[in-house]
Amino acid sequence: MFNKILIANRGEIALRILRAAKELGIQTVAVHSTADQDAMHVRLADESVCIGPPPAAKSYLNIPEILAACEITGAEAVHPGYGFLSENARFAEILEAHNVTFIGPKAEHIRIMGDKIAAKKAVSKLGIPVVPGSKGSITDDDDVDAIAAEIGYPILIKAASGGGGRGMKLAETPADLHNAISTARAEASSAFGDGTVYMEKYLAKPRHIEFQILGDGQGNAIHLGERDCSLQRRNQKVWEEAPSPALNDEQRNRMGNIVAKAMADLGYSGVGTIEFLYENGEFYFIEMNTRLQVEHPVTEAITGIDLVHEQIRIAAGGKLDLKQEDVEFHGHAIECRINAEDPKTFAPSPGVITYYHPPGGLGTRVDSGVYQGYMVPPHYDSLIGKLIVHGRSRVECMMRLRRALGEFVVDGIKTTIPLFEELVDNPDIANGMYDIHWLEKHLDL
Repeated sequence: MFNKILIANRGEIALRILRAAKELGIQTVAVHSTADQDAMHVRLADESVCIGPPPAAKSYLNIPEILAACEITGAEAVHPGYGFLSENARFAEILEAHNVTFIGPKAEHIRIMGDKIAAKKAVSKLGIPVVPGSKGSITDDDDVDAIAAEIGYPILIKAASGGGGRGMKLAETPADLHNAISTARAEASSAFGDGTVYMEKYLAKPRHIEFQILGDGQGNAIHLGERDCSLQRRNQKVWEEAPSPALNDEQRNRMGNIVAKAMADLGYSGVGTIEFLYENGEFYFIEMNTRLQVEHPVTEAITGIDLVHEQIRIAAGGKLDLKQEDVEFHGHAIECRINAEDPKTFAPSPGVITYYHPPGGLGTRVDSGVYQGYMVPPHYDSLIGKLIVHGRSRVECMMRLRRALGEFVVDGIKTTIPLFEELVDNPDIANGMYDIHWLEKHLDL
């Protein structure tokens, strides 16, 4: 096991990792920008190192500074959290070259799955079903009209790199196609430095279902069930729950076993998430995230398995000591992402938190790094916390969520708590009758 870990992230996920490391008896190093000098994970870490000014490019994405912090403190491993450098294969290789362990998968697996075209080809060979689409990237020399006609309209143009909905455009008819392609290319090039795009069949009313997997890189892998992340705004997840209200045990076991076998065959190490669109009883692979997910707590709630503990233990050379039959699912869990945003316009709302009271009680968990008097900086993602509730059933879970939201107080800034108070009382949500387009249609109304 490691003696000291450097946490290359900020906010609630940095604090989450710090707590897991402390429970394992591991010393922690927090790196931070000048904007985060008073952050909770910085206050609680055994050591801290300032790695630059507020812009992420000069701090949390500054590989030389992070590497220097490892050398200064003697950190043996780096946990990247999610976002920032968590899916940067070059970062993992640089750490390895300096005898520092990257707490995550092999660089080659990060690289393959980071390119959505290469990922589709790889998982297809491993037996995972994919969305019908172009065989690879589309170029100016391709007969895109013929490719689109073969796939069938509507068509979704997607960036090969990146995510979060950027570089993604819809062509509903042949007349829309060429403009959608050029717009997607320009947006992808601006956002990710890579204008490569490809085409996929657009599914009308799919759900977003993802399977959590855990592998040890030694030929062993299991799945920890699925999460339903269909409530999204601008392709960003807002509300996640496990298990999905749309699946039954047979579907869950069948697809879970497929992805677990695929990851075992790949020799995958650590945690990962295989994401699907699900429609009319069929699963279609869309991407794999080779890192910890924001919504990992709902899986922890229904399985009792600490995913960060497992990440660290496997990265230290441990073998997977869980078999598939050891995994048991208990009850239902829901996570709400609490953002520092106006709940109506979704405009960012940085500022000082003048009063903070998180909810408590049985089955209630809050992952957050904020506190009363904390200054929410304007430089980073607006996520300031996650409310996770667990109940013996989905009905009990929804009742608990309603109660917890009523207790949650964050004054001084605007948050998305009122949005969730509205959603928890919506009949469609209560009945689990929603797809990936539901929330945006609801907000438009």
